[in-house]
Amino acid sequence: MQNTQTTLSRATLMFPLALVLFEFSVYIGNDLVQPAMLAITKEFGVSSAWAPSSMSFYLLGGACVAWLLGPLSDRLGRKKVLLAGVAFFVITCLLILFTQHIESFLALRFLQGFGLSVIAAVGYAAIQESFAERDAIKVMALMANISLLAPLIGPVIGAFLIDHVSWHWGFIGIAFLAFLSWFGLKAKMPEPKGSIPKQPLSYMWDDYKQVFKNKSFMIMTLGLPMVAMPLMLWIALSPVMLVEELGLSSLQYGLAQFPVLGGLIVGNIVLIKLVDRLALGKTVLIGLPLMLLGTAIVVAGVIWREYFLYAVILGMTLVSFGEGISFSVLYRFALMSSDVSKGTVAAAVSVLMMFIFFFVIEFVRIMYEYFHLWAYALSCFILIFLWFSLPRTILKKIMQQRQVQGDF
Repeated sequence: MQNTQTTLSRATLMFPLALVLFEFSVYIGNDLVQPAMLAITKEFGVSSAWAPSSMSFYLLGGACVAWLLGPLSDRLGRKKVLLAGVAFFVITCLLILFTQHIESFLALRFLQGFGLSVIAAVGYAAIQESFAERDAIKVMALMANISLLAPLIGPVIGAFLIDHVSWHWGFIGIAFLAFLSWFGLKAKMPEPKGSIPKQPLSYMWDDYKQVFKNKSFMIMTLGLPMVAMPLMLWIALSPVMLVEELGLSSLQYGLAQFPVLGGLIVGNIVLIKLVDRLALGKTVLIGLPLMLLGTAIVVAGVIWREYFLYAVILGMTLVSFGEGISFSVLYRFALMSSDVSKGTVAAAVSVLMMFIFFFVIEFVRIMYEYFHLWAYALSCFILIFLWFSLPRTILKKIMQQRQVQGDF
């Protein structure tokens, strides 16, 4: 699909803003629900150990459909697939209001997770095609900051719903926001400037083979969940850690999210300010050591348990700041490391990331039942530590190649 890249301006921002409203809906579909999961599991008469499964099944749903959405959007057009995906998400948010058992609840969480793939495999690919390299990174960082309102206000709203009304109203609000975004995308998403390829869908297997044989793509993509996973684990497990383990109230739990997720917002702002001044990738080499330091502080908090609350908030704030100045750049490098059409490449990135998210969250959830805070702290540290192996080597190689080519 051949789109003419545009420069960043107030007019061209309307499409990303419409997309980020849907992204916000999808993200708050997790962040508002997670603090409510203790009440939901109680209502369904099951153990609170099921609470993190709401998030992992959400991610699994995204992973299972991304492989199709990317190539489909290459052939049918990004706009058609995106609008259909938004409509499907709205319907599943309304259907979950009628669930009576944890199994049907998780099944619909799985279907709602398709929205994650609509964003990652279709929406992000459209952004990368529509804007020049550094403008695309700025747009992604700006979108991340707006969508971060979801984990900031989601827990507070979730706590309010639990205490005063019902978790059902959260899904009604999410469906309404996604419904509004559908109209914005229909009006503002640009149409493709070139002809859409007419290759049959069967050709996508050849495309995927080409993508997955690319060593740089595989290593850079596998490095993405290493960077993002600690914060994902925080979102999944912090209700259990802070409320059940440490005895915080629902409101205190919500307030504890502000410094952690605020670090991610500040990191994205810093990235927007620095991306035109530094060689692309330099912020990653600054951010990842900060993330490693943050996870080490979390481990120290488990050793000196009386300081755990302070250590985990400080450590995770450093982790989220490091992710903020790193992730959009790493995503761009992963996406552009293959010459295959970007819908297919974005789908491959999405599939790998979300399957890893699902399995790691479920693994850490099981380990948490036996080792509690140690399972969380060591998982975060190991994930960031592993990034300093092959992903860091490939990143430096890409940066050296760009320097030789005169790209900074």
